[in-house]
Amino acid sequence: MALSNRLALPLRPALAALRQAAPGQHRRLSTPSGPGHTLDLRGIFPPLTTPFSPTQEVDYARLEGNLRRYASIPFRGLVVLGSNGEYPYLAPHERLQTVSCVRRALPRDRLLLAGSGCESTQATIELTVSMAEAGADVALVVTPCYYRGAMTSAALVQHYTEVADASPIPVVLYSVPANTGLDLPLEAVLALAQHPNILGIKDSGGDITRMGLMVHKTRQEDFQVLAGSAGFLLASYALGASGGVCALANVLGAPLCQLDHLCREGRWQEARDLQHRLIEPNVAVTRRFGIPGLKKAMEWFGYYGGPCRAPLAPLSPPQVEELRGTFSANSWL
Repeated sequence: MALSNRLALPLRPALAALRQAAPGQHRRLSTPSGPGHTLDLRGIFPPLTTPFSPTQEVDYARLEGNLRRYASIPFRGLVVLGSNGEYPYLAPHERLQTVSCVRRALPRDRLLLAGSGCESTQATIELTVSMAEAGADVALVVTPCYYRGAMTSAALVQHYTEVADASPIPVVLYSVPANTGLDLPLEAVLALAQHPNILGIKDSGGDITRMGLMVHKTRQEDFQVLAGSAGFLLASYALGASGGVCALANVLGAPLCQLDHLCREGRWQEARDLQHRLIEPNVAVTRRFGIPGLKKAMEWFGYYGGPCRAPLAPLSPPQVEELRGTFSANSWL
């Protein structure tokens, strides 16, 4: 059986159950979307972690608890099923249920971006349609990478074009070379920026020159560049980025929204001082300790972090102490 068909089979009963349980929850934003329309992505989006119980089941009650706390922070929206959501470890029905859970809790003026990237174009299209039906406003589509040697610019442009053509909601490209080993080529990004249903890109590579070129070369398009990390957020804003999808926002959401505010007001010295205090904690919960570190830090700030799903392992006691020391040294604890 084809991969896309194997994926679609468990999705259909899950979607039917979601529609029956919450028939009013699948309306998209009143803001016009889809081909020919652009949603405003300016602001901060935390890529939510997925809470698990001690038995490694998705804990939707804990997720709702975190969402209630995030409601007081002026995020532009939320990202579900990204890299920090342990997306590859979730079953199809868990992905849909997670989107539905977040949509129910999220105010209608806040955007919900949902990861829907798969290895094949057909499977990506099917999952993107399912995410839209479950309540997502925007599809965040990571680069296919298993056959990375064959993922030329032409192949990737064809893939994303077919996905965007078929998607009932706008698409944001997602380049995360640290996880995929594949950087979406700049020439492919510039070609795809012309598609009316591709809103922008989340770029997590950290190449500021590349991000500046994206902003510059797409200035005639309705194309928005999102910084994929808090570590280079200010630099990205200085070059014209629209917003940020930042793992650290799961922990320090209010300070990151403050950084966004300072940059938009042109208060660059204050913004620089704040950015400096965010760099080391950001490295700690991304490159240094990854999702286990992010979830541990969440617990110190009143959120539920909990375990990761195996084979991701928890931090050792010395690692926990190093992580805590990083936050303390920058006056967050």
